[in-house]
Amino acid sequence: MNLLVQTATDDGGFHAPSIFEFFPEVVLFEGTPFAINRIMLVRFVAVIALLLIFWLGTRRMKVVPGRFQSVVEFGLDFVRVNIAEDLLGKKDGKRFLPILMTMFFMILFMNLTGVIPGLNIAGTSVIGVPLVLAIVSYITFIYAGIKKSPAGFFKNALFPSGVPIFVLPIVAIIELISTFILRPVTLTLRLLMNMIVGHLLLVLFFSATHFFLFGLGGWWSALAAGSFAFGFAFTLFEILVALLQAYVFTLLTAVYIQLAVAEEH
Repeated sequence: MNLLVQTATDDGGFHAPSIFEFFPEVVLFEGTPFAINRIMLVRFVAVIALLLIFWLGTRRMKVVPGRFQSVVEFGLDFVRVNIAEDLLGKKDGKRFLPILMTMFFMILFMNLTGVIPGLNIAGTSVIGVPLVLAIVSYITFIYAGIKKSPAGFFKNALFPSGVPIFVLPIVAIIELISTFILRPVTLTLRLLMNMIVGHLLLVLFFSATHFFLFGLGGWWSALAAGSFAFGFAFTLFEILVALLQAYVFTLLTAVYIQLAVAEEH
């Protein structure tokens, strides 16, 4: 299934993108627990590309880096300085840097597959990857809090100090829902829905371009220029969204860890 869905069909009708875009047919190992569809292949490509880029960028480190090494170092320093150390300090930032670094670049590369010709769909546009990353973020948050204060983490999280005793049960329920239930849900949905909407918009504009040019033809072809322009603009916007979603997801994970290791815990 391609990003440019078939819009000029035998009946000449236009078929808008649908949610079934995200449930492509199995291409390998059908009928087994290891069945692989096109989105899984896209995820494999993103991971291989990520590993290859960082291997090539760090295998021969030089004091005076070349351009490629400089780009890789810039990316690493961005996460280290602007997310890990800025929120967690040098000590805790170093402790949790590997997981934050992995999250940021894994999300970024899988997001960017949505605008790469031939791949045309984000590896994070199906719930599996966002959910797994949200669970990892959640477990890291819990681990950081228990490690910092084994006896008082859950107590301090659910029963903040200074709250009047008569409203404490209500506050505890609110904190339980917001801190221990909604956080992984919101992390998952924020990333997932942004990638789904971005994909559907790109499909809509570029498939409309295809339809105007080859389905209708004639003077309708003039409208293809407009739909293509919108598609190109949204492609650039989707690249920005890919970066922002990787940043926001990683930043929120660091914020949750910072709250867990705060002195009051």
